[in-house]
Amino acid sequence: MELNVSTPTSTAAELIARSNRLGADPKNTNYAGGNTSAKGTETDPVTGEPVELLWVKGSGGDLGTLQESGLAVLRLDRMRALVDVYPGVAREDEMVAAFDYCLHGKGGAAPSIDTAMHGLVDAAHVDHLHPDSGIAIATAADGEELTTKIFGDKVVWVPWRRPGFQLGLDIAAIKEQNPQAIGCILGGHGITAWGETSEKCEKNSLWMIRTAEKYIRANSKKLPFGARVKKWEPLSPAKRRARAAELAPTLRGVASADRPMVGHFTDDRIVLDFLASRNHPRLAELGTSCPDHFLRTKVKPMVVDLPADAPLEKVKARVAELHEAYRADYAGYYDRNKVKGSPAMRGADPLIILVPGVGMFSYGANKQTARVAGEFYINAINVMRGAEGLSTYAPIDEAEKFRIEYWALEEAKLQRMPKPKPLATRVALVTGAASGIGRATAEKLAAEGACVVIADLSLERAQAAAAEIGSTDVAVGVQVDVSDAAAVQAMVDEAVLAFGGVDLVVNNAGLSLSRSLLETTERDWDLQHDVMAKGSFLVAQAAARAMIDQGLGGDIVYISSKNSIFAGPNNVAYGAAKADQAHQVRLLAAELGEHGIKVNGVNPDGVVQGSGIFSSGWGANRAAVYGVKEKDLGKFYAQRTILKREVLPENIANAVFVLCSAELSHTTGLHIPVDAGVAAAFLR
Repeated sequence: MELNVSTPTSTAAELIARSNRLGADPKNTNYAGGNTSAKGTETDPVTGEPVELLWVKGSGGDLGTLQESGLAVLRLDRMRALVDVYPGVAREDEMVAAFDYCLHGKGGAAPSIDTAMHGLVDAAHVDHLHPDSGIAIATAADGEELTTKIFGDKVVWVPWRRPGFQLGLDIAAIKEQNPQAIGCILGGHGITAWGETSEKCEKNSLWMIRTAEKYIRANSKKLPFGARVKKWEPLSPAKRRARAAELAPTLRGVASADRPMVGHFTDDRIVLDFLASRNHPRLAELGTSCPDHFLRTKVKPMVVDLPADAPLEKVKARVAELHEAYRADYAGYYDRNKVKGSPAMRGADPLIILVPGVGMFSYGANKQTARVAGEFYINAINVMRGAEGLSTYAPIDEAEKFRIEYWALEEAKLQRMPKPKPLATRVALVTGAASGIGRATAEKLAAEGACVVIADLSLERAQAAAAEIGSTDVAVGVQVDVSDAAAVQAMVDEAVLAFGGVDLVVNNAGLSLSRSLLETTERDWDLQHDVMAKGSFLVAQAAARAMIDQGLGGDIVYISSKNSIFAGPNNVAYGAAKADQAHQVRLLAAELGEHGIKVNGVNPDGVVQGSGIFSSGWGANRAAVYGVKEKDLGKFYAQRTILKREVLPENIANAVFVLCSAELSHTTGLHIPVDAGVAAAFLR
């Protein structure tokens, strides 16, 4: 007998298309928020008989980018049979494990906690979404009355209940009791809609969302957040970004006291308007309500309560006080709500920090998570605006938030996450990174988990190199002339605004002119020392300020050269500049150690492949000095080494990674030769 194993079904394809459309519009649902499902009949490849199946978005997926692999596929008869063995609310978490016994075939993605809602509701298609307009109604103090007023009997109010099997039973019963209804508002949470066709279900979801939006626009108070306060008005764009860059390292240190975090900054008008309002302290203190929101943002943010233009040192001192108070408050929240068997407290630092007049800083284990946390808090601001505009914002209470934040199922999800890469949460800044050693180093650091800032004299080449490494959640390209102090500070500012701070700096920018002593001009000398000696100093100085403000330690690596030790002909300006760099390593290692900042160097031999220096004339000059063809220069360098190997950009990149890895956490002031063995350049 030949098994009839089908390709992706039309039902699944239709569901994916609907999900992608709904998830593409942030007005409908937030990133990775909500879930959709479809029911249909397929032929069982084993029995050849029809079998009813449920396709539902699995745990952790995103509707906007959902693919077939993100669907869980369950046998509907087995899933619904779980009703007969349901042990009650006190043990409803056990039902999630039971879903595994209902999977069809390989099953696809892991079923989420909302699977019961989709399987038990008697409708062919179900959408559960988190639109700002819907949550605004769900979190209004008189949400139940508003639901009737806005939607009539087409939408039914469901009081808050933690997601799970019982909520699925509740919604199934409500649908059965209200045959005219197309969906429901879930108190404190979101919306659910259904339909007998995919098209009808999507239409019902959008009708609920748009109807709520229109009602809020037409009936909201003029100033939902209260009057604006002059001292909290936004600074000008340039001053906002300047102050944000000044504060970013300090705030990242606050968010990373328990575990290192990557940061994201936004001065979105929605955030600035909220923070300029009289009521923002009260509303921020109430925290978010939708589980998807506070699992990303923590139950509430930390709010800096000084004017944006207050003296910087005063703001930093106040931040330290607010952080101490926030940690004590969070510990109190944990202690008040923990029960026997609660997971250990995961950390008491804020994930959202609000600075009136400046903007919002959000944090996560990587850039995407940090960025999405900020997007979720903007969702929360929109929710608060809608609820306050119509009524009073009334999120679920802290006990319910705790039950979800420290849910055993949520803890299990965290435990299933893959082990982070060695450089995860670290922000690397590499100069001269559009080609050669710098580019290979940036690629290596990104591959090992770091966020990377590609800095180069050419903005176009820097951005192109960053784009080849990954999205802006992984790498960004910036322009810098390392010999210009203002340009260097602007580069560091861009780095801290892109990723929250800086942890790992690679001083790689360089150039060379191969000339004898008598041919070397004063201009030649100044140019090479400005870029390499002065440039490295300026970059290290600006980066060290940020690292010290963070209080997280860090690494500075100089790409020096064997020429810092080895004396060769026609090389006086380059060799002297490299010797300057080499001694900066020792000097800074001695000075910055008290801040946990390690400073080390790498001494390569000539790296010909991919080198901007060699391709710009240096290679031809060195080939002429040694009496070889330029195309054979790499081979020539290899033959003069002990190992007879050509040194490649990735060899240098590997050395940088090792110096910054945990394995060399106790090493500073070291130069690593990466020259395949040049005896004259041995360290001594």
